Amino acid sequence: MNAAVRAVVRMGIYVGAKVYFIHEGYQGMVDGGDNIKEATWESVSSMLQVGGTVIGSARCKEFRSHEGRLKAAHNLVQRSITNLCVIGGDGSLTGANLFREEWSGLLDELVQQGLIDKEAACSNSELHIVGMVGSIDNDFCGTDMTIGTDSALHRIIEVVDAIMTTAQRYLALVSALACGADWVFIPEMPPEDGWEDSMCQKLSESRSRGSRLNIIIVAEGAIDRKGLPITSDFVKDLVVRCLGFDTRVTILGHVQRGGTPSAFDRILASRMGVEAVLALLEASATTPACVVSLVGNQAVRLPLMECVQMTQEVQKAMDEKKFEEAVRLRGRYFLTSSTFDMIKYRINLPTYNSFNVAVLNVGAPAAGMNAAVRSAVRVGITEGHKMFAVSDGFEGFYKGHIKEIKWGDVGGWTGQGGSLLGTKRTLPGKHLEKIAEQIKIHNINALLVIGGFEAYVGLLELSAARDKYNEFCVPMVMVPATVSNNIPGSDLSIGSDTALNAITDTCDRIKQSASGTKRRVFIIETMGGYCGYLATVGGLAAGADTVYIYEEPFDIRDLQANVEHLTQKMKTSIQRGIVLRNENSNENFTTDFIYQLYTEEGRGVFDCRKNILGHMQQGGAPSPFDRNFGTKIAAKAIQWITRTLCLVLKADLVLDAGRVFANSEDTACLLGMRRRALVFQPVSQLRDETDFVHRIPKEQWWLKLRPLMKILAKYKTSYDVSDSGQLEHVTRVRPKETNTSAAI
Repeated sequence: MNAAVRAVVRMGIYVGAKVYFIHEGYQGMVDGGDNIKEATWESVSSMLQVGGTVIGSARCKEFRSHEGRLKAAHNLVQRSITNLCVIGGDGSLTGANLFREEWSGLLDELVQQGLIDKEAACSNSELHIVGMVGSIDNDFCGTDMTIGTDSALHRIIEVVDAIMTTAQRYLALVSALACGADWVFIPEMPPEDGWEDSMCQKLSESRSRGSRLNIIIVAEGAIDRKGLPITSDFVKDLVVRCLGFDTRVTILGHVQRGGTPSAFDRILASRMGVEAVLALLEASATTPACVVSLVGNQAVRLPLMECVQMTQEVQKAMDEKKFEEAVRLRGRYFLTSSTFDMIKYRINLPTYNSFNVAVLNVGAPAAGMNAAVRSAVRVGITEGHKMFAVSDGFEGFYKGHIKEIKWGDVGGWTGQGGSLLGTKRTLPGKHLEKIAEQIKIHNINALLVIGGFEAYVGLLELSAARDKYNEFCVPMVMVPATVSNNIPGSDLSIGSDTALNAITDTCDRIKQSASGTKRRVFIIETMGGYCGYLATVGGLAAGADTVYIYEEPFDIRDLQANVEHLTQKMKTSIQRGIVLRNENSNENFTTDFIYQLYTEEGRGVFDCRKNILGHMQQGGAPSPFDRNFGTKIAAKAIQWITRTLCLVLKADLVLDAGRVFANSEDTACLLGMRRRALVFQPVSQLRDETDFVHRIPKEQWWLKLRPLMKILAKYKTSYDVSDSGQLEHVTRVRPKETNTSAAI
């Protein structure tokens, strides 16, 4: 919430508005006085890394009454406040919409009571409202993620990971997916009758396969098909009684709300905060109150009451025991439950002709790779395939390091960092003949490559060699996994979120280390090759003052201007500054050079320290986002392989010894997140979008975040509003699946 407040304040000041804090929510609006204070640029400094809400939040019975709203209107008119940005759940947002609808009548009453004059009523005649959903439960329809959810998932995963060496609805489901839980209970999807025997049987089978630990997650409010509650104590007693397993209960409670906000939440809140200010500027008397939402990787504006109505329909469907309808209304992120089932149990799905599918990691290790491999293996087995693991990337492929990988072999992989399969940067180009031979020996019918830029180039080389080697005429799909996030055809890569959290956490600690000192500036070098994603988005999450990247050339005049800008800020109440530099941003203006420049030019105003983050950005346990993203995208890739192989069968393109033949360009694809959807794209079509020399896409979406980052750092710059959200309807049809693309 604090990141959103910070973004609204600074964007508001940037566009020339006077911005106010309303402390303690609607209670502060009703009480007025010192609860409503003008905000300054400096008043939101050092707010990004603070959990909870600095300006306070409170439930207010008085605002629910007409008299309370009349008091609130009077307090706003006294300060000429006619634009409200409300951060809260559906109750808070519904109250804001009612307040807006009553506004004209409230002003008339205030005039009649002599509390304001007609001129004040005329100049404050319209109240505009934009909402941002702040709720750890992610239970508001119309947005993929609400502010706070990702941070809550971090808390849950930390606890469950610790148990291995609950939370509300969405949290329970996604944390179960992220930590490899054995069973999950959520209100929207009650288990089938007889679940007690089924669960105990699955747990027993798990133990018989060598598992020494089982995790069961019970959401607050979980029920069975009859509407009876399922509690953690009931589940514990059931397991002890039927299986005799030593069973413990851990109730997470408010630990989920606490702690430092994650990088994802900071970036989400910052983007939403800026979008909310733009929406207020564009609002008119005929514009409905809207809520700023996230769909895929894109900010959108949706009518507030449409979202509220659909959220209420979810509860109505549950009350009527229409659970499938409730899940559908919740939205696409709740539909990950089918993936959860497929990667936990060999459920009875229609199976296809058995094919041999190989999976390998290529490039540098990235957190979340193991979650993707686990998902691919288990979904593949569920769909009837025989799965093969290739160790050490393409190098292991040509050396024949290939073996069948079974269900139990990937148990516990979700929370493991790095690559348990082993991964190398070796390209296949010089070893095509040997790789073709291994494909023939093992009768590999399809390939799933999980990795970074080398994986992308490798897939291009394999598909280009199809004319010479029939063995490469099989469905091939790549899933991007690299901390650098530099793969053409995808906005996001597995591993980059974990790296961003490492950068953000380190910047927080670095800033905290200077809490007892006077003014200090830190020069920090990040990874990423020539791609400035980590530096830019990490800078946005950490509240950096300046970020230097290769994609945005800079010279000595820019450096001088940046130093002068920071020096002026340091002469105010600002105590600390952060400057990020991507490792390959400029071969001459090195990290040492920039450190020495800032040290010299800041003499007498601030001192400097230098930090090179290095490979710590690659290591560690994967974040909840990377675990879930890896799980979902790999499952989607395997399902595409199954569909493509079925099409090959229908076309009668099966050669001798059961080998398949698929050589069209749309059978060698990259699966990437593009704006709102996961899309399958032929790698041959991505060639023209690639700068192969610098190993980056020619166009990168996140560059549009740089002006936002500069605005929040108090620079005067232009902000491109062409990509800002347009008002849509919550019932808008999502992109449909085609031969080369699929929405998830």
